[in-house]
Amino acid sequence: MANLERNKKILLDLVKRPGNNLCADCGAPEPDWASYSLGVFVCLNCSGTHRDLPAVSRVKSIRLDFWDDSLVEFMRERGNSAAEAIYEKSLPVFFYRPRHKDPNVLKDQWIRAKYERREFTGEDSYLQQAYNSDVLKSILWKKGRDNKQFLKRTFLLSREDLTLKYFVKEDSKAPKAVIFMKDLNAEFQPEKIGHAHGLQISYSHEERMRNLFVYHESGQLIVTWFNAIRATRLAYLQRKHPAAQHNELIPQISRVSLKEGYMEKTGPMQWEPFKKRWFTLSSMDRKLLYFKTPLDATELGTVFIGTESHNYFVSEGTSMGPRRGCWTHGITLQTPGRQFVFLCEHEQEQREWLEAFRLVISQPMTLQDYANEADLSRGK
Repeated sequence: MANLERNKKILLDLVKRPGNNLCADCGAPEPDWASYSLGVFVCLNCSGTHRDLPAVSRVKSIRLDFWDDSLVEFMRERGNSAAEAIYEKSLPVFFYRPRHKDPNVLKDQWIRAKYERREFTGEDSYLQQAYNSDVLKSILWKKGRDNKQFLKRTFLLSREDLTLKYFVKEDSKAPKAVIFMKDLNAEFQPEKIGHAHGLQISYSHEERMRNLFVYHESGQLIVTWFNAIRATRLAYLQRKHPAAQHNELIPQISRVSLKEGYMEKTGPMQWEPFKKRWFTLSSMDRKLLYFKTPLDATELGTVFIGTESHNYFVSEGTSMGPRRGCWTHGITLQTPGRQFVFLCEHEQEQREWLEAFRLVISQPMTLQDYANEADLSRGK
């Protein structure tokens, strides 16, 4: 008969070992669940998806549930590192491995791809065809540029000519837009878009940022699109930098917003009324973009953020005295050409924005950063 306390102690010791101390699927610290059929330790969130796959995964709490000796021994023999060698053996370099703070659709489809569809075991290359082929075509729901209505549009992704095209009608011969991979970025934004599978596609258009907001009812298909775009972006970067290694190019495939949210902003003379704007800060390109609403197709303006050695500073509060803004938690961003004053609704938001600004300012500038700064200063 199994010894409950002894087996619990063994499991608690196992989960502290390197590899097991992070969730096998999203990297969350201190996982306290385990799949006793796969031999992996997972977090509470990922255990929910495992429960939905009873044919391939059975889960228990390592603290609360009863464990037979044979199951404990299997967990001892397997563990996260050994399972990774099996289920991620042929993982493509461009494929996005989700983290614990990522949207659920990414984590859910990652778990299903690994264990249910076994896409990365190397058993069948056909399983990776959808996102690893030269052409991907399907219908996605896309938000109209000037209204909130989502309409069906046909999207075509080509790795051969490194473009993403979309068509108003399925039988249209001429695309509504041709988007090149040079500046394209794809990022899941379910809360902003209002759909669990919401994907934001951004690219440079006529010297401004253009946003497309799309989704599909199938989580598998929208994640396939996300990874197919990453594969095409990698192909572009490889052509641009033929001597570069994968580990140099992978971080450049896509960027994730460091911080997003509403703040109030005044004008360049600092006597104009404060206006509520939606801000997006990216650490990769050091740009702060602001929009009227989160779902605007193009930004109202862009602020480049350099380093302290180039006279960029951020501080709490303002030196302007009482203002006409509705919010009271101030931030002052000093650039070589202008001082920007923002107001946050809550103190917590103020702290988060200050931390995000300071993180960008502390990062050394690259040659591309200098080029971006020069383009913005010339009004490009």
